[in-house]
Amino acid sequence: MSTNTLTLASRVMTQIARDRRTIALIIVAPLVIATIAGYSISNKAMLNNAAPGILATLIFFFGFLITGISFLRERTQGTLERLMVAPVSRMDIVAGYLLGLVLFALMQTLIMFFYMVYVLDVTYQGDLWQILVFQVLMGIVAVSMGTFFSAFARNEFQMIQFIPLVIVPQIFLSGLFIPISQLPSVLEWISKFLPLTYGVEGIKALMQQGQNLLDVGKDIGILAAFAVGFLLLASLTLRKAGN
Repeated sequence: MSTNTLTLASRVMTQIARDRRTIALIIVAPLVIATIAGYSISNKAMLNNAAPGILATLIFFFGFLITGISFLRERTQGTLERLMVAPVSRMDIVAGYLLGLVLFALMQTLIMFFYMVYVLDVTYQGDLWQILVFQVLMGIVAVSMGTFFSAFARNEFQMIQFIPLVIVPQIFLSGLFIPISQLPSVLEWISKFLPLTYGVEGIKALMQQGQNLLDVGKDIGILAAFAVGFLLLASLTLRKAGN
């Protein structure tokens, strides 16, 4: 990992830490949603079944949203344009933002996980560290997607418009509400090409069935492929974002 990447990551973390709105979006908003979900599902078995998918979905949703908005701010403030003329590669820029934002995703995962376990009384199986590793991978996918799609938005409102196009369909087709096997055949086929499908599937296996990372190797491999693919696409579209 290059010095430029670490420097950019440190800058991103400092900038986000000073932004109260973003911190509220990272910490407060997911807890509010988790609380509503937790107390609206009175049946303990149903809550335990839904909690892993909710955890994966919230990390994915807010990771995508926060990344897209943060990248847009960098572009509108001229920061990206200055970086593009500096002796820094496009991959260093993307990797620096990725590292800085993923650390906040990890913090968000820890807060939400312990909140669900100790406040909402959700029970789980499996090792905590393996659950966190998998959730970090989900955060990387979300950040990579947010970085890529931010290149096609000119303001925060346009970035938010991607949510019903990119995120909401994945929520309904990922198995969070309805098992994928019960979906119409066309929608079941589409779900195979959506990263959240494998995120929900993998986290459920870890938290509900007590499986380990090797057992969900297929889900990890597919999510890693999504992450690498969106990272490469983001680096290719970075010059567009800097214009």
